[in-house]
Amino acid sequence: MPLKPQVLVARKIFPDVVARLHAHFEVQEPADDEPLPQPELIRRLQGKQGLFATGTEQIDAALLDACPDLRAVCLMTVGYNNVDLDACTARGVMVSNAPDVLTETTADFGFALMMAAARRIAEGERFLRRGEWRQWSVDLLAGSDVHGATLGILGMGRIGMAIARRGALGFGMPVIYHNRSRLPAEQEASVDARWVSKTELLQQADHLVLVVPYSASSHHLIQAQDLALMKRSATLTNIARGGVVDDAALAQALRQGVIAAAGLDVFEGEPQVHPDLLDLPNVVLTPHIASASLPTRRAMCNLAVDNLIAALTGQSPSTPLNPQVLTARR
Repeated sequence: MPLKPQVLVARKIFPDVVARLHAHFEVQEPADDEPLPQPELIRRLQGKQGLFATGTEQIDAALLDACPDLRAVCLMTVGYNNVDLDACTARGVMVSNAPDVLTETTADFGFALMMAAARRIAEGERFLRRGEWRQWSVDLLAGSDVHGATLGILGMGRIGMAIARRGALGFGMPVIYHNRSRLPAEQEASVDARWVSKTELLQQADHLVLVVPYSASSHHLIQAQDLALMKRSATLTNIARGGVVDDAALAQALRQGVIAAAGLDVFEGEPQVHPDLLDLPNVVLTPHIASASLPTRRAMCNLAVDNLIAALTGQSPSTPLNPQVLTARR
């Protein structure tokens, strides 16, 4: 048995960040950046006390039972729908995520994606690259305005609030939102946001941005009947999680002009993308990169490392999802 705890790094990360782990642990790193099949993940976790995880590893009861030495799973992501948190808690495995550090970067990207869909930027670029731009015309690739338009946010958490600030303070957009619970009045006032029902949100938003976490209750939260409530001139931007939107229904709505355009960074079953979305001109597609600035990705990795070091050296991780496990250990 090695003197140092053993940890597994599930995917390729920055070498200098891994070096921080080597100072405290025996570290197993991946040879490449391919996601580990579940049997291989279980095999590599044998005898390991810690796991540096991303959003691609499935941490379920079966894995936990097969890896009894595991004490900490530290995610570099905010979302943790790939982790059975109850199963981890029941087995005394601490789980942490990486909130806050990616809020502003993700909000930047969400707003950019919304603007690209509204102003037909990707469509225009493809038009130009195909050599089809031969003359100016008054309605050439005319889209919809963002400034002064109504911004609708479904899921007003940290990222939702950051998007609301950009819209309200930078673009003069009236902001409406829907959460299951209304925000405190002072938070609403900071971005002049107004809580509305989900139906009102769909009906009134010129640009709808989805920022809800994925769970069983949010699966296909936006379906055909929801899209039918939206303005024909509206756009939908999804930077939440794949599965929040019924992608097949969205593709049909875009094809039929039920809504004007969409910007999608996440997809159900990704990295596969519903084939009906791929040939539509009025959708901007990006490969789950909303948090992908180098400073932010480094901060995400470093926070996961901080949490892993703390969890396995008797300290308190800064962002535990099940802090009761730490209390029980004392």
